[in-house]
Amino acid sequence: MAKKTTNPTQSLKIPSIIILYSKVLAFISIKLATSFAVKLFTTPIKHKVPKRELEMEQKSIQKKIFVPSINKSVNTYEYGKSAHKILLVHGWSGRGTQLFKIAEELLKNGYSTVSFDAPAHGKSEGKTTIMSEFIASILEIEKQYGPFETAIGHSLGGMSVLNAIKDGLKVKNAVIIGSGDIVQDILDEFVSKLELKPEISNRLRDYFENKYQLKMNDFSAYKAAQKIQIPVLVIHDNNDPEVPVKAGIHIHKHLKNGTLFLTDELGHRKILGNQNVIKKTIDFIKST
Repeated sequence: MAKKTTNPTQSLKIPSIIILYSKVLAFISIKLATSFAVKLFTTPIKHKVPKRELEMEQKSIQKKIFVPSINKSVNTYEYGKSAHKILLVHGWSGRGTQLFKIAEELLKNGYSTVSFDAPAHGKSEGKTTIMSEFIASILEIEKQYGPFETAIGHSLGGMSVLNAIKDGLKVKNAVIIGSGDIVQDILDEFVSKLELKPEISNRLRDYFENKYQLKMNDFSAYKAAQKIQIPVLVIHDNNDPEVPVKAGIHIHKHLKNGTLFLTDELGHRKILGNQNVIKKTIDFIKST
């Protein structure tokens, strides 16, 4: 069973009304403000599938699978039929078709992909989730669809892929794109965007550590990276406004067999559709 931890929330701009409400709660009670922050931190935004992803959505074989360790079901997407399978893992507030450009190019190169809507995302059930549920879903999908040759993860999906490999996911290589790194840094940034005092960040950490009886930092990406032997390609944009490039550089530093590929002016999501990034990804998969 995957260990439980919290997850990085999306780094999109937080609406001013939410910031105001948080401040009012903090003025009334630090405990109330902390509870509200916990709810926000674990609740992804469900987005409608954009038109550009509809082809993958419509051509995929979709299936709901049960993940016993978290007692939840997730919606899976099997795209193409090949003995060479690759697992795709989206980020926070993403969906199973978000890496469609990469999936399409992989199909052209003789691979098939399996992806999924993480708990509380897309067509999967639930309203809240945590990183451990991403990891548990990955490990269950490996049991039902594997073996996979490669795992590709974006943002929180990158962190989850590294942790899943640490926890037993067997792949020849992995690619992480715009991955978060240190969980405490993500908490600090989230609280800062809510314009709350830093003590709320510590209270959030303490809440999750007490609830799940673990150390949050154990799930930081660089910690998982230290235990990984397989080749890992780390892709990150120098101008990523949501996950600073220092995260990718730090993860790469702790990998035993890592390759770092930095881009410019592609941000956090545009990077997923960039042809140079996709070519680098496929070349890496084929050569390692």
